[in-house]
Amino acid sequence: MPLTPEQQAEIDALRAAPRQTLRAVSEGMEAHLYKAAPVLDHGFVRVVDYMGDDAAICQAARVSYGRGTKSVSNDAGLIRYLMRHWHSTPFEMCEVKFHVKLPVFVARQWIRHRTANVNEYSARYSILDREFYIPRAQDLAAQSTTNNQGRGEVLTGDEAERVLHILKDDAGRAYDHYEEMIGQEGQQGLARELARMNLPANIYTQWYWKVDLHNLFHFLRLRADAHAQYEIRVYADAICEMVKDWVPAAYGAFEDYRMGGATLSASALDCIRRMLKGEEVTQESSGMSKGEWREFMGVINE
Repeated sequence: MPLTPEQQAEIDALRAAPRQTLRAVSEGMEAHLYKAAPVLDHGFVRVVDYMGDDAAICQAARVSYGRGTKSVSNDAGLIRYLMRHWHSTPFEMCEVKFHVKLPVFVARQWIRHRTANVNEYSARYSILDREFYIPRAQDLAAQSTTNNQGRGEVLTGDEAERVLHILKDDAGRAYDHYEEMIGQEGQQGLARELARMNLPANIYTQWYWKVDLHNLFHFLRLRADAHAQYEIRVYADAICEMVKDWVPAAYGAFEDYRMGGATLSASALDCIRRMLKGEEVTQESSGMSKGEWREFMGVINE
């Protein structure tokens, strides 16, 4: 289950005891605070704390006193200007802390984003729960024949059943041996820090992950993308829904310029200018490699 009864009771108690504050408050984020959004079969994402809002971004950009806002429309225009011109520092004034429960193999992808503060559940001191990520049948796919790090066609029928059986059987057996090794009935029992090495990569771990908005946007641009691995993308999608309510103006600019936009090289811009003048441009006359040309055509023909 994503949340234990004890965790849910703690969350309910926190939400039932609001406190008055003088700091900037985002009403949209307040609605998400402490609530756990379920992800995958046993995972979740929840906001533990946050700092700042859209106005804080503008306040930092203007280095103003108080909130420093002229109007909502002026602030939105400033935020779009900052995003458009890659002025990242004002976005770093906003921070958020998440509590995430996720499979270990997803955590290893996630941790490659090094511009955050992380504290993970320690299997040296505590015993991990018997919870494993088992994909849905529709999420099982063969290796892609064109992309070394991607998926191909979905497995079906007996092949999907065979793979699911192996995943469940291996995970259960590994955990049985884990419990057997750390058990102390009639034996000394192996240290937890050693016994954990035998656990599979689909077992769930948990961590607190604190990041500023600029680096969070970078994470979301990569991990909420359609090309990202499904198992990390669903976490990024859940976070997007929270950020959208937290800083709506900043998220709107992010969607427009980062998620929905494209970065073009000097060669690509030159090709577009030539095309607009009516010139027929080919890969051979573009000055681009075959890979660059393929990506360029994917952008302009979408």
